[in-house]
Formats: sequence, C-alpha cells, structure tokens
Amino acid sequence: MKKSLALTLLPVALVASPVVFAADEQQSDKVAVVWESPEDYSDVRPANQSRKRFLEQTLNQLEKHFAKLGERLPANYQWNLTVTNLDLAGEVWPSSFVGLGHGADDVRVIKDIDIPRMSFSYQLTDAGQVVKEADVELKDMGFLQRSLRGFDSEPLRYEKRMLNEWFADEFSEQIAKN
Repeated sequence: MKKSLALTLLPVALVASPVVFAADEQQSDKVAVVWESPEDYSDVRPANQSRKRFLEQTLNQLEKHFAKLGERLPANYQWNLTVTNLDLAGEVWPSSFVGLGHGADDVRVIKDIDIPRMSFSYQLTDAGQVVKEADVELKDMGFLQRSLRGFDSEPLRYEKRMLNEWFADEFSEQIAKN
C-alpha cells in the first residue's frame, strides 16, 4: 500500500519541483543555480530550434556564466541562486514579418524596446555563515547603447554583460578579498 502511494505521488513531486540543470561535468562547487519553473519565463523563445533544446542550452550557458562569475569569489564562499524569470533581449518574429520570406526560420530581432531582464534571489555564504542575500530584479534599459568589447558573437551577450556589471557592483567587497 505504501509503495503504491509513493509511486503515485512521484510524478506529482517531479512536476512540482524546480528544474536543476547541470552546466557540464565541471560544474562549480562554489555556485548552485536552481531554475524555478523555466517553462513560465517571460521569453526564452527559440528562433530556429525546438523550445526544449533552446531552453536547456540557454540555461546551461547562463549557469556556466554564473559559475565563471563565482570563480571571482574567495575560496570558502558559496553562492546559491534561484532564478524565477528570464526575458532575453529582443523578440522572436516569423521570418515573413521581417522580410525574409515564407519558409525561412523565425528570427530574434534585437531592438531598444525589448530589453534583457532577469529575476532571481541569492544567498552568499562564507563557511556556512550568510554574508549577503537579496531578491534581484535586473534589467538593462541601455543594452544597445554601449559597446560589447569582445562579445560580438557571444550567445546571450546582453544578458551576460548585464550579469557581469551587476556582479561587479554587488560583490565588489568580496571580489576585493580574493
């Protein structure tokens, strides 16, 4: 009886739980990212591939970027994030709407009005003691007004730059210790 109840509830628990993607085999031990209900994010829409594959690739790329940022923190620090929303720069349009004709793939059109946004909460600990924690609502309203220096062909370049700038400002004291 108990076994059948557990098997019945398992699918419900799996659907209700947040998604955790491993960035790769070399996942950071300093950074842990939880992607809460990514299927509900504002805009992680693909231009030319399946939604599931694009979502996985996007979250993996961002998770790797979080891990790269975390390397700048002192050795005994742990940075835990729960991402609750993501809105990529630009907007996906059917190719026929932007003059590419019928039959071509959809395209992501980048305009000033479609800014990158990200919402998350984080907790930064030093040897288990909470150093900082906050709920963060990032947006970069001037993302097209500044140069990208070396980011020209980088996937998610606007989102990564937004995170870089926020991280440098938010954790300047901790980065200085490292």
